[in-house]
Amino acid sequence: MAVVYVQEQGAVIHKRGERLLVTRDGVTLMDLPLLHIDQLVLVGNVQLTTPAAAALLQREIDVVFLSQNYRFRGRLVGPGSRLAALRHAQVRAAQDPARSIAIARWIVLGKLNNQRTLLQRWLRQSPSPEARRVLEEAIRGITLSSQGASQAGDPDQLRGFEGKAGGYYFGALRALLNPAWGFQGRAYYPPPDPFNAALSFGYALLLKDMTASIQIVGLDPYIGFFHAVEYARPSLALDLMEEFRPILVDALVLRLIDQGKLTPRDFLSTGRSERPVELRPEACERLIAAYEQRIHTRIHYPFTGEKTTYRRCLELQARQLARVLLGQQERYYPFAIR
Repeated sequence: MAVVYVQEQGAVIHKRGERLLVTRDGVTLMDLPLLHIDQLVLVGNVQLTTPAAAALLQREIDVVFLSQNYRFRGRLVGPGSRLAALRHAQVRAAQDPARSIAIARWIVLGKLNNQRTLLQRWLRQSPSPEARRVLEEAIRGITLSSQGASQAGDPDQLRGFEGKAGGYYFGALRALLNPAWGFQGRAYYPPPDPFNAALSFGYALLLKDMTASIQIVGLDPYIGFFHAVEYARPSLALDLMEEFRPILVDALVLRLIDQGKLTPRDFLSTGRSERPVELRPEACERLIAAYEQRIHTRIHYPFTGEKTTYRRCLELQARQLARVLLGQQERYYPFAIR
């Protein structure tokens, strides 16, 4: 099955028989068999005709809408979840401070474990003495933050420990980067430098996949446990993304940089305050291709031993949370790497 990105601005997607045609100004850009499409991602000003939308809904093909800046807009979905009991259990748990903080703690501990493991892997690659010193200090700092997070009694305390660990973590990533990247620490809305822009781009791709997995399971992506519930914020999707950010995005971007496949020259300084740094189109293509290759990598899922893709692991983690909410499993186990 294929994940297809349509990024040509002004393109129109039509249905013809059992195929989708992507055209612009009467010229066919893509001819896609419906049978071979797993997910269709529309970026920016791309139109979807009614017959095409109906065919995609009928075949339950996931359709994701991203802005031209690759921010997640939404998905084309059918009647929605019929699992009312699961949604009810999710709301009850979110309103129960003890249950909510317990779930949030495990999510944060999973993320911090994966951040620490990523730094430990880079430490084994013999960085410069100064980078080694920063990495070792960050690993110790994240370990202490994890110990504090495990005892956090309310969301604010937990966010404090998570934020402190993030300071150590991104400080270590800065030590691994050439100063030409201009990276001073994690910043977004908007990303001020190429490395932050690359991370935000990757996180947007991960968010659309996490949201899709959550909705497939029947959970509400907007009712979370760690991220505060706010208007238009997919809090649960952001929650369950946390443990996968270091694995699927941070590690990927660092590897591309280390291999010379992503450089500061792949970014454009726009001079616009609302979007000061942009990925050049060819860099977008490379990042998307690398991300899709990464998320389709097959691994052993630690809780069942089955060999599956990272994309499937997103769904399996959402299903595990659903079992916890329904009282079928005692606690949530984050996806942790070693």
